[in-house]
Amino acid sequence: MGIYSYELFTEYEVDNIIRLGSCGGYTKDLNLFDLVLVDNTYTESNYAFSMNNEDCHYVSSSKLLNEKIEKAASKLSIPLVQANTMCGEAFDRYMTDMKKTLSRIPKEYNIVGAEMEAFSLFYNAKLLNKNASCLLTVVDSYYYDSMVTAEERQNSLDKMIKLGLESAIL
Repeated sequence: MGIYSYELFTEYEVDNIIRLGSCGGYTKDLNLFDLVLVDNTYTESNYAFSMNNEDCHYVSSSKLLNEKIEKAASKLSIPLVQANTMCGEAFDRYMTDMKKTLSRIPKEYNIVGAEMEAFSLFYNAKLLNKNASCLLTVVDSYYYDSMVTAEERQNSLDKMIKLGLESAIL
C-alpha cells in the first residue's frame, strides 16, 4: 500500500484514496459484517521512520473523506462504526500470542480492530497533503470463534463497495 498510494498521489495526481478492505474485530461490540470507518490507525512498524525519519506510530484519516463516507452511509441507510484500528504486519490469526500483542497497544488509542494497509496510506496522504480514508468489513473476531467463509466474504462486501463508490461521487 505504501508504494501504490505514494505513486498514485505523486505520479498520477490522485488527491483522494478510499481503501476498501476487511478487518478483524478486537472488541465484543463488533460483529461479523459490521462496517468500520477508520478515524485513526496505530502501528508498531517503522514505516514513517523509513519514509520520512519521523517517529510516528499513530496517524489520522482525512476528515473530508470521512465526512463524505458518513453522508453517503446516511443517504444509503448503512450503519457505520467509526473507530480506531491497528495496522499490523502479520495476519492476527497466525500470531503466536495475540494477547501479548494486544497488551502492547496503548489503551488510550481505543483500538477496535486490525487490518494491514491503512497506516502507510494515511501517512503518505499526510506527508503529501492528500486525502485518504479506510472503510472495512469485519470478517473475523478475536472475541468470537467465527469468521466468514470465502463465499460469504465474496458476497458480503457489496454493501461496503456500494458505500465506497457512492462516497467517491459526492
